Amino acid sequence: MAQLKDQFGPGVPRAIAAMIRAVHREFPQADFLRDALAGYGALSLTGRGYQIAEALHAHLPADFPRAVDILLASASQPHEHQASGGMASFLYMPHMFFVAKHGLDHFEDSMRAQHALTQRFTAEFSIRTFLEKHPEKTLARLREWASDPSHHVRRLVSEGTRPRLPWAPRLRAFQRDPRPVVELLELLKDDPELYVRRSVANNLNDIGKDHPELLTKIARRWLRDASAERRWIVRHALRSAVKRAEPGALAALGYGQEATVKLRNKIITPASPRIGGQVSVGFELANQSRKPARVLADLVVHFVKARGSGAKTFKLRAVTIAPGEHVALAKQIGLRQLTTRKHYPGIHRVEALLNGRRFPLGEFQLRR
Repeated sequence: MAQLKDQFGPGVPRAIAAMIRAVHREFPQADFLRDALAGYGALSLTGRGYQIAEALHAHLPADFPRAVDILLASASQPHEHQASGGMASFLYMPHMFFVAKHGLDHFEDSMRAQHALTQRFTAEFSIRTFLEKHPEKTLARLREWASDPSHHVRRLVSEGTRPRLPWAPRLRAFQRDPRPVVELLELLKDDPELYVRRSVANNLNDIGKDHPELLTKIARRWLRDASAERRWIVRHALRSAVKRAEPGALAALGYGQEATVKLRNKIITPASPRIGGQVSVGFELANQSRKPARVLADLVVHFVKARGSGAKTFKLRAVTIAPGEHVALAKQIGLRQLTTRKHYPGIHRVEALLNGRRFPLGEFQLRR
């Protein structure tokens, strides 16, 4: 399988060099490429980005504001670099690494650069170094950017402040005290762009892993007289808390009561699937009470690990079952080997998760 870094090959520094040379004739293109491409093949995706950034630092003017002017002017130049799978914008990743490392003592020029470049490639990683070194000034700037005309800039406000942003060092100060982040999210909770709202939800999801009670409090407040769009943010923000069966999260969504239903017609097939295949799990929920039953149903599989086991929750759906009625639910689970989940033979227990409470469904014997 092709790796992401294959989309970030030697053509990337060559394209950057040509773009800079088009606006800065004194740029030593050959020397830059020599440094940027040294040992390039063995480097990771981010390793390549950092090496290009250091080559930029070595061969652009030492005066940081002048270097930023050149980089920003070059960014609009035509180039021949092409990439698939959403990787084309990674062309500007080295620019962000350059700003993150060498612009910390040049706040205004670095903010100017990130505002412009995040509209080509995200500045969610570079802004974090400024949040750590210049927290008050950076937060003040992000408050301004929360109303920026560009949805890319507005998304940076929420994505760059995520305490647990994937592929990035955690923002420990915000893990301890997320209130400055919440203030920013309040400004974005009704943003017109789903791109921004999804980031807001992901940030809240991060916060909830360290402060579950705060997440529940925010969810309840945001749900008052909420639009459909804001209700979506809350549901998405609570997804991990719901998988963890946290009572506060379930109650905020209206599933705090025990599900008054009966499990029946449980089936797991095949009983002995092979690694690389799939298994299907199904069951019915029957409402034998005199009132409608609201049920948030998920599926829990206890996967065999190299050492012990680990539970993974799969989303099913939320249902309202009328008195005397029943609903059938089913899920197909892939058993292919993945980079994120390696399968091992053995007995795998399966449970239904109904309003945060677990009920046994059976098991399957996974074979090689």
